[in-house]
Amino acid sequence: MTFDEDHSEFIKFHQEKRRGERLRRLKAGHGHAEKLFLQQVWWPAFGQFNHLHPEYEVYDFKDGHRYLDFAYIRPYFRVAFEIDGYGPHGRDLSRWQFSDQCQRQNHLRLAHPITPQDVCTHLKIENKYARKLLHSLVMKKWLQPASGQVRIRSYQPDLEGKKFYSLDGRWD
Repeated sequence: MTFDEDHSEFIKFHQEKRRGERLRRLKAGHGHAEKLFLQQVWWPAFGQFNHLHPEYEVYDFKDGHRYLDFAYIRPYFRVAFEIDGYGPHGRDLSRWQFSDQCQRQNHLRLAHPITPQDVCTHLKIENKYARKLLHSLVMKKWLQPASGQVRIRSYQPDLEGKKFYSLDGRWD
């Protein structure tokens, strides 16, 4: 199957599963830059679109909704892909929209929070043990509470002072 044929089926498949704002975003948001990313990056690397979701809805830290250009979803991880062209993400923005885009990028870079239930589901362990593991990671300063004061309901990475090895071979 050629790229154009598979891309057409990919978009049609996702359009048939969506309603309302999610459908509108897919029709309006999947433009030239997103198609170019799929054609020049994704297709040569993978040759198919399995587990890839265009205009994927996520919740932000302000109890609102945001849409990722693409989300690659597998049982144990999720990867967000944002295609930021100059026009819609720079030149055509008001000051307020530019500020909102910066905030959006910051929120997307921060880890979507993990809950004890997530740990239970993925590791197939009991809630009490999951909470114990999460608490030990807080004590080691790898995680920090994302919500709750007395009873912590979710956690996020504690990146303060951490050095991570990046794919380009540098320590950040």
